[in-house]
Amino acid sequence: MMLSAKAITVKYSDRVVLDELSVDLEAGEQCAVVGRSGSGKTTLLLVLAGLLKPASGTVERQVRRDEVVYVPQAPSLVPELTAMQNAALGLRIRGVPPDVADATARQRLRALGLDDADDALPAELSGGMQQRVALARALAIGPRLLLADEPTGTLDQATGAHTMDVLQEYAVVTDAAIVVATHDPGVAARFPRQLTMTATHRELV
Repeated sequence: MMLSAKAITVKYSDRVVLDELSVDLEAGEQCAVVGRSGSGKTTLLLVLAGLLKPASGTVERQVRRDEVVYVPQAPSLVPELTAMQNAALGLRIRGVPPDVADATARQRLRALGLDDADDALPAELSGGMQQRVALARALAIGPRLLLADEPTGTLDQATGAHTMDVLQEYAVVTDAAIVVATHDPGVAARFPRQLTMTATHRELV
């Protein structure tokens, strides 16, 4: 078992966002978290990533903290760095030699269809391109658990489908687990496992 979350409860003020939710993830598993805005999708990803402590419940991970990568819905790129520098940043922070980091980042950018964006600053990129740079940065690190919040939310249908192809192929090739939060039924349908969340009901299928 790569990750096991048991009876997770999260409250914001007096509002219960997650109510004793439990979910297990195996290596290589692909799961979509589906629901409307406010249903707790992002909150769940933050808990699974270890970035938010629940009010109650437990999360056990059989992966190191640096093997878990969370990609937020807002791209969160460093504005002063180019697309290439942003994509290589995680590796550089981990002490990977610059030439190796850049080569890996370039490969991930190309895989996501960003062939001519290496020297562009985030302000020069569309929202969808920024999101793909953030995903390239995440994949470059080589996570064993990838948590992506609405990774296709700013993409057109064709680009979104290609992006999902890349993420799911990564999971297959590396045996990584991926969890994608989405409100798009088409994206959710690609996943063999779905966690459907509403304000009153959460069901794992």
